[in-house]
Amino acid sequence: MTRQEDEMGRIGIMAALHDEISSLLEAMGPDAERTRVGRRDYYTGAIHGREVVVVLARVGKVAAAATAVTLIREFDARVVVFAGLAGAVARDVAVGDVVVATALLQHDLDASPLFPCYEVPLLERSRFDADRATSERLSLAAREYLAEVLPRQVPADTLAAFGVADPRVHRGVIISGDRFVGCGAAVRGLRDELPDALCVEMEGAAVAQICYEYDVPCAVVRTISDRADDEASASFSGFLSRVARYYSAGILERFLTMAW
Repeated sequence: MTRQEDEMGRIGIMAALHDEISSLLEAMGPDAERTRVGRRDYYTGAIHGREVVVVLARVGKVAAAATAVTLIREFDARVVVFAGLAGAVARDVAVGDVVVATALLQHDLDASPLFPCYEVPLLERSRFDADRATSERLSLAAREYLAEVLPRQVPADTLAAFGVADPRVHRGVIISGDRFVGCGAAVRGLRDELPDALCVEMEGAAVAQICYEYDVPCAVVRTISDRADDEASASFSGFLSRVARYYSAGILERFLTMAW
């Protein structure tokens, strides 16, 4: 580990569902230390020589925000990364693609007329930028994973069953809200209201807000499991168990091996 890597400090890794971090916990090995705080288990240790703390945040903005605060205040995370699944919003984002956030916004936050729609009251902003350097490394890790590892790791017939063909990495806006978007009308409404949104999920923007308030770099990487339409719930469940767990671990492990 270089001096720069050592000075960077511990990386906090979060996910909403167990399948999204199970392989990472295996990679940490038996020496990982488990600490229970607020009914969550935080695993501290190392992956490929990099100091990490991995935690299952659970689903939704409140759960994610509470977990992010604990990572920063109790475990001294110097960078926070959230990985998991999302539904596509943009028409050119397909199942099996990966989206790395440039900025994040809460699509269900509306305190108007007191504050503009989507703006977080008293922070005077609706969008929270992801850390550029961390996001660039995640993007590179995702591209390398899709090109070099995914075809060997997941059977071709499994990928074909979910319509995954030539998956790509996108950079752009990710939107978050406390509801699972699973109907065509809802996703069309989000597309109309927020035309630059690439995908929708339930945690990322809350984590980005906490990291902004604590001046901690934040990055969010999402694998597209569905089109956020009427078939979303069935697509999500199947994709999670048969494909997604490989994505999250594969991308993050590659990310952790990179020079910083």
